[in-house]
Amino acid sequence: MSPENLKYFMDHYFIVVFPFFFVGSWFLVAAAVSSVGGWYALSNRYRTRIAFDGAKWKMQSGQMRRFMSYNKVLTLGANGEGLYLACMFLFRFMHPPLFVPWREIKVRRSKGLFFEYVTFIMDAELAIPLKVRAGLAGLMRNEAGAGWPVEEI
Repeated sequence: MSPENLKYFMDHYFIVVFPFFFVGSWFLVAAAVSSVGGWYALSNRYRTRIAFDGAKWKMQSGQMRRFMSYNKVLTLGANGEGLYLACMFLFRFMHPPLFVPWREIKVRRSKGLFFEYVTFIMDAELAIPLKVRAGLAGLMRNEAGAGWPVEEI
């Protein structure tokens, strides 16, 4: 493409093409994160359309499989039956709300450089991890009560 043609394109079509490129890229990245991180695999079994009845914590962070991080975009919830996960509206493409029963979750504690973490291993067959800070997991444990899974060492 010659410099004149590029300038003509930028002057006349860029404003029309860029929004489609941006939105398409946004959806592509969301789909890749969902697929690589394991959210999409979990949604095949644990997708929920029912309003969650329990305590929720918005704008939380977590890390799933292959270092896919969700920084301040998660809503996590807990009650006696299970764990609720949802993404902020802007990041919801291929991230439907999930509800995973406690009987389908294993819990592991670990220490990082600065913080303690709890990892929820969801679905024994898929073994998809969700790693959150131990303080948040403690609040969730209080809400889960007797439903909380036995923690692995």
